Amino acid sequence: MSNQQVLMTAVGSYLPAKVVSNDDLSTFVDTDDTWIRRRTGISQRHIVAEGETTADLAKHAALEALANAKLTGDDIDIIIVATTTPDNTFPSTASKLQHQLGAKTAIAFDVQAVCAGFIYALDIADAMLQSGRGCRALVVGAESFSKLLDWKDRSTCVLFGDGAGAVILETSQDSADWGIRSSVLHSDGAYRDILYVDGGPSINGKVGHVRMEGKEVFRHAVEKLAEVMDEALVAAKMSFEDIDWFVPHQANIRIIDAMQKKMGLASDRVVRTVDKHANTSAASIPLALATAINDGRIQNGNVVAMEAIGGGLVWGAALVKFGRPALT
Repeated sequence: MSNQQVLMTAVGSYLPAKVVSNDDLSTFVDTDDTWIRRRTGISQRHIVAEGETTADLAKHAALEALANAKLTGDDIDIIIVATTTPDNTFPSTASKLQHQLGAKTAIAFDVQAVCAGFIYALDIADAMLQSGRGCRALVVGAESFSKLLDWKDRSTCVLFGDGAGAVILETSQDSADWGIRSSVLHSDGAYRDILYVDGGPSINGKVGHVRMEGKEVFRHAVEKLAEVMDEALVAAKMSFEDIDWFVPHQANIRIIDAMQKKMGLASDRVVRTVDKHANTSAASIPLALATAINDGRIQNGNVVAMEAIGGGLVWGAALVKFGRPALT
């Protein structure tokens, strides 16, 4: 039996320069700062500039992750980009990123699981590395989600933002109990109509806009995320007491707080970035993860719990012991 582990060794992130506050939104949407903060916890979001693409966001985050890992594109064997907002229907955003990074020998493809995209991509990269398809993977969550918004619909347009986050995964021998300890994925297409985009190439040839039944999404989120986190803990043979940091999908402060209470975690062990980033879909978790690593909260050897749910419905959770053991 192999004792190979898949370690998460470095992170990177990028946010577009343009910041849109709640007050800015109130100038053209029937809303205000108090209404948005009370319901979502969001105070601002970053929005892509004219001509700035999802591949551009992914490139910035990926380059930072590679620099932090002291690697170059030539060192990467697998590139997976989780995104709902690719630059083109095809080719994949990952293939564009591969070229930008000079990762000439890397396998590159996109994963579309909306807000759960990063968890899905992490699971796939872990399985590919474990199967011997390479030694290092770059997993990126990148979104230009503002492109999907109906800016007249205050129930959705206030919720989302743009950005990208990236992680480096590396195989290691004799690193027992480090790296990705478990990941669990689920989907149920019966609930597709409570969160979807009303467009697509084979439907009407249009990009479309986000449509959502907020109350139904909230109900399913709290229920399903609690269940999948329990599953991830069982798979890793861990308990809530083993978790050092909870890095949830940053969709809504009420969902995050509800999960914190269900997990019995102290508030100061939960990474919250929804106030500054809003919901960046597949970029949400890696952005929050990078924030907490860069500011020193998450340290080498910390156990990090991550979970997300998105349209589909699709949802999942993962447990990772971040970094690598010290050399002896």
